[in-house]
Amino acid sequence: MQQDEYEELLQKYKAKVKEEFGEDVAKASPKITSKEYSEFKRELYPNSFGLFEKACNFSEKFLKLTADPKKAELMQKDLDICHLNVTPAGVTAFSLLLPMTVMILGAFISFAIFKMMFFVMFFLIAGLLMIPAISKLPSFMANTWRMKASNQMVQSIFYLVTYMRHTSNLERAIEFAADHLDQPLSLDFRKILWDVETQKFSTIKDSAEAYLTVWKEWDKEFVEAFHLVESSLFEPSEDRRLALLDKALDVILNGTYENMLHYAHSLQSPMMMLNMLGVILPILGLVILPLVVSFMGGGEGSNPFVTAIYIAVLYNVTLPLSVYYLGRTILSKRPSGYGAEDIGEKAGFKKFKNVNLNFGKKLIVGVNPMYFSIMVLVVGLIIGFSPIILHTLDPTFEIQDEQGKVKMMEYVCTPEMPNCEPLEKVGPYGLGAALLSLIVTAAFGISFGLFFSLRSKNVIKIREKTKELEDEFSSAMFQLGNRLGDGIPAEIAFAKVADTMKGTTSGEFFNLAERNITKLGMGLEQSLFDPQVGAVFNYPSKVIESSMKVLVESIKKGPRIAAQALLSMSRYIKEIHRVEERLKDLMAEISSSMTSQIKFLTPAIAGIVVGITSMISTILTRLSAQLATFANTGGGGVGGWADMLSIFGIGIPTFHFQIIVGLYIVQITYILTVLNSGIENGSDKLGERYALGKNLVNSTLLYCFLSAVVILFFNLFAMKIMVTSLS
Repeated sequence: MQQDEYEELLQKYKAKVKEEFGEDVAKASPKITSKEYSEFKRELYPNSFGLFEKACNFSEKFLKLTADPKKAELMQKDLDICHLNVTPAGVTAFSLLLPMTVMILGAFISFAIFKMMFFVMFFLIAGLLMIPAISKLPSFMANTWRMKASNQMVQSIFYLVTYMRHTSNLERAIEFAADHLDQPLSLDFRKILWDVETQKFSTIKDSAEAYLTVWKEWDKEFVEAFHLVESSLFEPSEDRRLALLDKALDVILNGTYENMLHYAHSLQSPMMMLNMLGVILPILGLVILPLVVSFMGGGEGSNPFVTAIYIAVLYNVTLPLSVYYLGRTILSKRPSGYGAEDIGEKAGFKKFKNVNLNFGKKLIVGVNPMYFSIMVLVVGLIIGFSPIILHTLDPTFEIQDEQGKVKMMEYVCTPEMPNCEPLEKVGPYGLGAALLSLIVTAAFGISFGLFFSLRSKNVIKIREKTKELEDEFSSAMFQLGNRLGDGIPAEIAFAKVADTMKGTTSGEFFNLAERNITKLGMGLEQSLFDPQVGAVFNYPSKVIESSMKVLVESIKKGPRIAAQALLSMSRYIKEIHRVEERLKDLMAEISSSMTSQIKFLTPAIAGIVVGITSMISTILTRLSAQLATFANTGGGGVGGWADMLSIFGIGIPTFHFQIIVGLYIVQITYILTVLNSGIENGSDKLGERYALGKNLVNSTLLYCFLSAVVILFFNLFAMKIMVTSLS
């Protein structure tokens, strides 16, 4: 390790000397390995950002445009934040090329298939709206990048301070932080080092200062804390140097709490708007929608299936996209917090994201949860769409009770075509078909929920166990620091701490490390970081890993230096945990409100609305059929009433309406869960997947159960009313 550092330092000085004498520096520059910025970006850069980068570069070659200078300057800042190798002109070209493609192809294909101007207008309007949306995409991506990065601000300062306490070297401290942080902030820190390597800046301080200008208007506390870390380099007194490092962490912790306090207060109005526009008003709109549809269905040439398409475009495309956009806007303003690590992406833990089938001690087969989800979805769709499938195969097929009151299919003729052929009938309006449509909704909700649940179930158990260790680790580090302060070697100190904390997760951690030393003959570093049996490997946590790396580094300078480092880290971890708990209290009210919306209110209201729609549809269908029969048998007076009532049409089948509403419930549950997880925990993909697994399954099942009960009750009630009134 020392030899590598020596060679690297030697190459730098050689390059500097050659530069001063005017020689070609490119040939003398140190070799950039896979650990450097460019390779790191290619390996861990988000796929969506990479696709956007390629699309913009392609569009710029295809359309030669010039961006507005004022907008281009602001856009370039956003592009730099995301590390996108794109010009504002490329974004402008892409914002025109893609919408034009959508408008032309979408309008042409939809008209060729449906022969309806509605879809032509829809794609034209959608394309026009896409132009400003894509133009703002760099800003949206930059805000997303800022949110993810801001969740790691406290951790980054923690790692810098931790390393600087025992080694006052800013470049090594930034490298240490970059190794322990996840992207995107790890990519930012590597960019700081990269700019010095490529001689864009002459010193690490200049490179860091250029990076900090990005955060001056977004997170002043992070900039101030970073400057305090830099200032510690120039303090001749050791006590003053350590005091500045302590002050840096205090500044970012207090700033984080104040920012989250302001965010929690300002969140009330946007969340109320999101709740009203995305949940309350659409659900209330469903109550009167059946009557509106009935009036719409009364025109000549009307088709309930076409009406269902209109409603689906509104409820399954327009509304979810609007709510998602509004939710992401709210999340983009979230200040720094504590984004948890997705340990499922770490080497050695990816197997836990699969369903592991045990066929013996030596044979364990990992199956991707996607296969189970696809199987559930396909089977559910086949069963749910069986009324349409059966009608297509045999238009005369029907299942009904002895009196013919309760039918499964119930395909009927429209009032405009009372004597239509079986294939021309519309539906299904039957009670059996309405109940079977619930299986379609259940298939979507359960299949997606099952995927997220199986994908996260095994990994979340490991993280929960690791969380227990993190909660206790402050006390464990304090005890270990005291033992080392007495002059005891680290190997013996591990055994003593493990014995003192016996029965706790911390005790298990140190006991595992001590067993590796005594029974397997490992050294201190190997007992902790061995990729197979190391204690840190079994408890994957960045905080624990960095603490143990600091221990390994500082123990080389003596037990007392290591003791001071561990005691300081113990205090830091305790402070971070305290602020984290205070932040959870701030978000508790908003989080509990959204949780109740997801788990009960939205599915319950929607289930009742679907039942009411089913009753109205049954009454209109039966009434229209009965009046048409009376009119055809010669009742002139009744025929006049039939003509007047034909303005109502026969309404949309409950089968179609329920599927539309059911899919909306699945979509809104997904969006609200992602939003709730982001507000409460920041960027936490593992926690988000786990919450999606629970909420999608539970909300969908609750909605399907309530809908089935209300549909049965209201339909039987409607049939009884119809029999009484017509008799």
